[in-house]
Parts: sequence; C-alpha cells; structure tokens
Amino acid sequence: MSPMIRLTPDPIDYHALTEAVRSPHCGAVALFLGTVRDLTGERVTVFLDYEAYPPMAEKKLAEIEAAVRGRWAVGDVALVHRLGRLAVGDVSVAVAVSAPHRAAAFDACRYAIDALKELVPIWKRENPPDGTGEWVHPSATPVAANPAREAGDASDPPPSSRPG
Repeated sequence: MSPMIRLTPDPIDYHALTEAVRSPHCGAVALFLGTVRDLTGERVTVFLDYEAYPPMAEKKLAEIEAAVRGRWAVGDVALVHRLGRLAVGDVSVAVAVSAPHRAAAFDACRYAIDALKELVPIWKRENPPDGTGEWVHPSATPVAANPAREAGDASDPPPSSRPG
C-alpha cells in the first residue's frame, strides 16, 4: 500500500501529509482531520479504540482514491486512518487532496472522507468513563453516486469480536 493510502497505529503527521500532496502544478490543498472528541451525543468519551480488517480496508481506500481521480482533476490524494487506542484530541483520520483549483480540492476531499466513513471497514469503540462501550461503524451520510456495497463489508462487526 502507498504511504499516502494507509492504516497506521502511529500518530498521523498531517503536516508531512499536507507537504506530500503539494505540487507546483496545484494551487490548492484541502485537508480534513477527524479528531477524537470528548462527547458522543450526550455521553462523555474518554478514549476510542479503532479496528479494521486491513486487506479489505486498504482495498476500499485505493478504490476511493481511484474514484477521486476519476471525478476531479487532482494532483495527489492522501487517505490515512489510525488504528488502536486514541485519546481525546488525537487525529484519527486525515484526508489531503491537491488540485489546480480550490473547488476541485474541496469537493474531492469532502467526497473522499464521506466515502471513507461509509465504505471502509473500520470500526470504533466509544469508551465512556464507566467502562461500558460499544463498537460502531462510523459511517457518515451516504455518499452521492455511491458504488454498490459488497455484502459483508463495513456493516459487519470488528474482527476482534467475530467468533472463531
């Protein structure tokens, strides 16, 4: 997998990611950072755990990159998601897109994060102070022109909670 399209247990260096997509041919870079917040609805969150099925997740990330390149004139695309335990304030996901003009960079970046949240099999466990918690797929609103989802992808439970 490309260093610009990856899952990682390490903190995301979004400054380096932004620099990696910059190009003399592109006048715009759009960056989205998803961070761990301290509230989910009315519930306090003290940390999140993220898990994924890497072979499928990396395949879906590559498909999203290809879809972005097919729809917009872009320079480079970076999609990086953290796995493991993350504290409040940590960056959990970063999407960076360069393009010759800002409209394409913004539109492509928005599409990429929405598609990532909807299609990529990454699950999060929201952990409140009382020790209870639940695994959820962090899907966003459906992506416009969403490719058909395969049976058994992102809606299945995380790998650690599957039997056998």
